[in-house]
Amino acid sequence: MNTEMAPIAEMLPVFARETRRYSVTLAVLFALIAMIGLAVGIFWPRTYVASTTILASSSDIIQPLLEGRAVATEVADRAGMARQVIFSRKILEDALEHGGWLAERPSAIMRDRLMEQIRGRTSITSPRPDMIEISYRDSDPQRTFDLTQLFATRFIEESKATKERESREAFEFIDSQVKDYHAKLTSAEDGLLKYRSEHADAQPGSATDANARIGALRTQVEQARMNLMEQQSRESALVAQLSGESEVTAVQTRSGLYRAQLIELQSQLDRLLLTYTEQYPDVVRARMQMKDIQRQLEEEDRRRASGSNSGQSPFDNAQFNPLYQELKQRLAELRREIAANRSRMSTSESMLNAELDRSRRIAASEGALAELTRDYEVNRDIYQDLLRRRENARVSMVMDQEQRGLTFRIQDPAILPLRPSGLRLTHFAAAGLGLAVLIPFGLLFALIRFDPRVRSARQLERATGLVVLATVPVYATSRERLRNRGRGLFAFLMVAGVMAAFFFTYWIRQYSGS
Repeated sequence: MNTEMAPIAEMLPVFARETRRYSVTLAVLFALIAMIGLAVGIFWPRTYVASTTILASSSDIIQPLLEGRAVATEVADRAGMARQVIFSRKILEDALEHGGWLAERPSAIMRDRLMEQIRGRTSITSPRPDMIEISYRDSDPQRTFDLTQLFATRFIEESKATKERESREAFEFIDSQVKDYHAKLTSAEDGLLKYRSEHADAQPGSATDANARIGALRTQVEQARMNLMEQQSRESALVAQLSGESEVTAVQTRSGLYRAQLIELQSQLDRLLLTYTEQYPDVVRARMQMKDIQRQLEEEDRRRASGSNSGQSPFDNAQFNPLYQELKQRLAELRREIAANRSRMSTSESMLNAELDRSRRIAASEGALAELTRDYEVNRDIYQDLLRRRENARVSMVMDQEQRGLTFRIQDPAILPLRPSGLRLTHFAAAGLGLAVLIPFGLLFALIRFDPRVRSARQLERATGLVVLATVPVYATSRERLRNRGRGLFAFLMVAGVMAAFFFTYWIRQYSGS
């Protein structure tokens, strides 16, 4: 630590002595460097910057209400969209006119160069997704303000016009498609109606109706066939039963009835006598009834005897068999039912054949009908979807016209720049003063550090290795002292002049407002 600090401590007196020796040179270098920095600061072109912020916002009330019905304009890269709009030739031509460049009537090449310069001095960024910042820098503060305001205004106008134009073109395109598909739908509907009018079987549900009808007729035919088989079986049974009956039967006479009653009473009496005596009331009653029946039988015999004498035929006691007549009648009715059932079955079979032919015609026409129906349904679905889209596009167009959707408004307007931005005179003046101090003293330090001449006893001892016993100081004469004072005064006046120049320049700039 001591060995490192010793050379520095030894160099301080030498540095001070050399400073006095080269005071004029140091002052000249100081003044030259400081004035160069001041001159650069004075003639450095001043740049003024103006910026404005545009906020892209959408209606928070309208959007939820019209969700699914209207499409709000969305822009993902807002800064990119702003660059495309602002850097368009149309807006740059307006910028040349507002900036006063066209007053000198520049050539086409010069105008292109001016446009490139305007593009280079214009900065468009997006600090947030819904915000656009436009900055412009120029040497004229009024022109800077005017062009920044122009860019913001024209961007909003062009964006509004672009949105209105896009929504209007979208509506017009969808409206033209609606008209085209309406004509296609009308043509498909007319073709379908014409085909159905020419083909009676090509009606909706005809196949289902025909199948149901065929199933019902087949059921009727099967049922009629089963009924006919049953009726034929019954007919065979009636014919067999009828063949065992006689058509004519004898009639039972009154005397025969009396004899039958008498036989029955005799049987009853015999049963009573097995149990009871002759005096039992039922036995007595039975004998009395038998006597009455015998008396009536004798009277009937006498009446028949007298009737035979008068010429009565023995066939008067015969008549038709009622069972035979009933079976014959039932057979006739059954045969009438069989004939009716056969007629119904024949009619059902003919109707079934007709329905089968109709079903085959329906199946043959289903292909053409399905194609016509498919075309009609496709055109109808597309037409209805286009109608909904057209109404959505209409609402979107109205929203853009009335500024109800995505809108751009100036959040932070541009202001006239009063002070230049970037490197100003103060910066160059400070840098010039700093360099004016550092460079001369740096050169002086390098001279002392690397000059081989001996300037101290210590340096001589280190260089030769000998011990210095004594040193003789420099004694300046009166002329030399006077000359040294003149150098110091000259250096002081030069430094003071430079500082005065700096102060005067700053005072002028401060009160002139530049």
